[in-house]
Amino acid sequence: MRLGINLGYWGAGMDSDNLAVAQEADRLGYSVCWAAEAYGSDAPTVLSWVAAQTERIDVGSAIFQIPARTPAMTAMTAATLDSLSGGRFRLGLGVSGPQVSEGWYGVKFDKPLARTREYVEIVRKAMSRERLSYEGQHWTLPLPDGPGKPLKLTVHPQREHIPLYIAAIGPKNLRQTGEIADGALLIFPSADHLEETALSHLRAGREAAGVTMEGFDVCPTLPLAVGADVSALADQFRPYTALYVGGMGSRKQNFYNQLAQRMGYEKEAAEIQDKYLAGDKAGAAAAIPERLIDQTTLLGSVDRIAERMQAYAAVGVTTLTLAPAGFTLDERVAALRAGVEALERAGLA
Repeated sequence: MRLGINLGYWGAGMDSDNLAVAQEADRLGYSVCWAAEAYGSDAPTVLSWVAAQTERIDVGSAIFQIPARTPAMTAMTAATLDSLSGGRFRLGLGVSGPQVSEGWYGVKFDKPLARTREYVEIVRKAMSRERLSYEGQHWTLPLPDGPGKPLKLTVHPQREHIPLYIAAIGPKNLRQTGEIADGALLIFPSADHLEETALSHLRAGREAAGVTMEGFDVCPTLPLAVGADVSALADQFRPYTALYVGGMGSRKQNFYNQLAQRMGYEKEAAEIQDKYLAGDKAGAAAAIPERLIDQTTLLGSVDRIAERMQAYAAVGVTTLTLAPAGFTLDERVAALRAGVEALERAGLA
């Protein structure tokens, strides 16, 4: 099992530290460094900055938001980043959510599965440097009855095939991801529930495509915090978990809340959401069961984290992406090193 690192969003007050963390991850042998975007920093700029100042580590988008860019623009960006990084780019895509898609980008959040499938088909066709023509429900290229003509990407990616990942949570999206992507980006992954909440659906998609899970990258992200007091460490992540389970999306369309329910926290997920949407963020954080946080993070001693890593490897995780917690650069770097030590103690390096 390989290790990755997720820098999250740029502009959160730790920008200079983030670059140092990425460089330390590069030195330690982490396989990939992911960067996110929502409605603040954009991922391509961050990834180009990191790629220019690292040597071996891959850089990946987790995610490029589908409503933010036309598929052809994404193909251009992916090809450019792969070329500039010397073949170290991984393309992660996702539909975002209805609030961001419609409120920030002005793109209707409808038929996300069909949009994703068409988007991936166009991106891959463009990156293959075929002349780009496409007729779908959501995109038609070139536009009919106009001056447009099929064009071919002029940039040569470093590799013929750039790995393509999709951020997926729901069963239908996971199944489609298994069918059309090279990997899946997962969030709030519990080793205890990963088979029924994710792996079984990904496997069904792979089978529908006539392939196996061999070579498919199962890539969940987990916050990591090292220390003796697990309860105190868990408390650090209460605001983070409350934001996603309680406030990320509307009451009817919160994919993270639905995931918590599928993990057996139906009553708790409802309470967290009720309090968060009522403006009681502290109450929502307090309502989160410690077990839910512990199941979806890596907390405790290096030995305890090593045991958890073994559980993730056993269920089928191939790249474990860490988000090292800490209030200082030294603390985050120490967490990075603890991740490598835990992987070695687990016998997975």
